[in-house]
Amino acid sequence: MLRHMLVAGLLLSSSPLLHAAVIVTPLQDKLEHPWSMAFLPGDHGILITERPGRLRLWQEGKGLSAPIGGVPAVYAQGQGGLLDVVLALDFAASRRVYLSFAEAGDNGKAGTAVGYGQLSDDGARLDDFRVIFRQEPKLSVGNHFGSKLAFDRQGYLFITLGENNQRPTAQETDKLQGKVVRLTAEGKVPADNPLVGQVGKRPEIWSYGHRNPQGLALNPWSGEMWAHEHGPRGGDEINLLHAGKNYGWPIATYGVNYSGLAIPEAQGQQVAGTEQPLHYWKVSPGISGMAFYDAKRFPEWQHSLFIGALAQRELLRLTLQGDKVVAEERLLGDRNERIRDVRVGPDGYVYLLTDANNGKLLRVGDY
Repeated sequence: MLRHMLVAGLLLSSSPLLHAAVIVTPLQDKLEHPWSMAFLPGDHGILITERPGRLRLWQEGKGLSAPIGGVPAVYAQGQGGLLDVVLALDFAASRRVYLSFAEAGDNGKAGTAVGYGQLSDDGARLDDFRVIFRQEPKLSVGNHFGSKLAFDRQGYLFITLGENNQRPTAQETDKLQGKVVRLTAEGKVPADNPLVGQVGKRPEIWSYGHRNPQGLALNPWSGEMWAHEHGPRGGDEINLLHAGKNYGWPIATYGVNYSGLAIPEAQGQQVAGTEQPLHYWKVSPGISGMAFYDAKRFPEWQHSLFIGALAQRELLRLTLQGDKVVAEERLLGDRNERIRDVRVGPDGYVYLLTDANNGKLLRVGDY
């Protein structure tokens, strides 16, 4: 039996250092590089993606299912594979499950794709899976797929797209690299997307100038869509996604190349015509996954934003006042596991996936 584990956290702010504590309960191991999860209604469990291409169902008391059938073939190389999973807003009626994944192209390279299928009543398969979006052109050799999904209050689907480690493409609006796109639930382009009708520009685009956005969530208090993205060496950042805005990469960045040299295209940290991040880290935590806390179970976590850290192997809790980050708390102490995804469960606990060959599903709660 996996046992409870107690770890310490540290509050980082301008106030004196404070110590907090959380209880971490391992629920499942033996997951191969799990990437994302989605909670089924009621007590029907959690859908979990594994990057090599498997979708699983975890249920309390029953454990992990066999791989669910009907999942598309994926490009499982480098950072590619089966990535995000979200439920349709009308899942109770439609049984529709959306997946994002890396898809191989004819040129030996890959790009992000998104589709949906209907989850069978027994949870054993996805029926009639159809692809509704493909990143074009396909340029990745295994890097920077982005690939987070979220619905807004109007039912539009937002998709984050990495620049496939091809930096200049993030500024090129005839390509879908380094973009966030906005579509209907069926994959159509909304008529009010900002670049609709502009010659030579992709009408799917909502915002551009992104590097590798691996966090996406709707702010439950403001209704705005928030995203975060990996910087290079430094410059991980959080952004509010506004229609038609340029978020700067690679011409505006707070990071440098992994070699320590400047990004060749960079013109500075603040560049005219580009948006400043809501928040950024000078030293990159390697952020992945993001969830707002709006549950009743732990009142002290209200108005918090939880973010996983891959490089720094932590769970970050950011305290918010409106759109401002006023404090940062690190909750996992010396647990030393790469946190890939973060979700708030219907029970008010925070759930994590760790990125490893023997990845884990963890439940996190305060005292």
